[in-house]
Amino acid sequence: MSERLQGIEAFVAAAETGSFALAAVRLGRTRSAVGKSIARLERRLSVRLFHRTTRSQSLTDDGQAYYERSRRALDELDAADAMVEAGRHEPVGTLRISMQALFGRICVAPLLMQLACDHERLRLDLQFSDRRVDLVEERVDLAIRSGPLDDSSTLAARLLGYQWMGLYAAPDYLARHGHPTDWQALVDTAPSHHFCSYGRDEQRPPTWLYHDGATGELRTFSVPARIRCDSLEVVAASAIAGLGIARLPQWLAAQAVAAGTLVPLFSEARPFGYALHAVWPSARALPRRTRVVIDTLAAQLPSVLEPAHSLSIA
Repeated sequence: MSERLQGIEAFVAAAETGSFALAAVRLGRTRSAVGKSIARLERRLSVRLFHRTTRSQSLTDDGQAYYERSRRALDELDAADAMVEAGRHEPVGTLRISMQALFGRICVAPLLMQLACDHERLRLDLQFSDRRVDLVEERVDLAIRSGPLDDSSTLAARLLGYQWMGLYAAPDYLARHGHPTDWQALVDTAPSHHFCSYGRDEQRPPTWLYHDGATGELRTFSVPARIRCDSLEVVAASAIAGLGIARLPQWLAAQAVAAGTLVPLFSEARPFGYALHAVWPSARALPRRTRVVIDTLAAQLPSVLEPAHSLSIA
């Protein structure tokens, strides 16, 4: 029975990832072990489940039908496990969590490490990547996402807090180029300033969001960035080096502000923040371990996201 279930798990993983190699990564096995499990499954069923070539593989008609039933069967097993586990007081088992790399390392990981210390039967599989994973296909239990959520009937979400943004520059930069006192002054004097901004190639130019001080209306500032890159760490370092004004999450700027290497430009009448959500597949029962992690992050992340210096700009 164990080998039968392993064969089904290997088959489903290969069907969803598109290759035996990626299925092996998902399952923590070797590619050879995955291939052998699927071969034994095909022999037992007396059908070919995959069309295989040297460059690709795809499901046969029999394979597609078997996948749909197998996927439902594995989901039912997951739901049964979750139902039993939800009745426990202590979180147990493995939880796979995906989050943005920098934010996850600095803000989320310390909270999860403490949670793991408190619950020795809880195992965490943490993925730090700015790629937005497909939770259902990649079998990820929970993701922490920043910004607007995509409309999806397959995902559930809970608000955890906001990444409050601030404007920062090095003291020597402001001494040389002037110190804008509000958003309108910054917009008016933008040609005389340099800017360091997060942005990807498809953003031309990068944009910053802020609330109008008089009306509260959400506005967009097109940034004539001198330094633009897809690493917030480098954006912050560029601002510290005196290369320009940067729009940064408060949690990221907090240490530099405390050290005096960055200065908040001004108090925003209505701060702007990107919503942070915990997201999980809504079709699955929520195990105790998942609920404990979500509750912990909802309770503790807001204080991490609002450092002491936020009083000077919020």
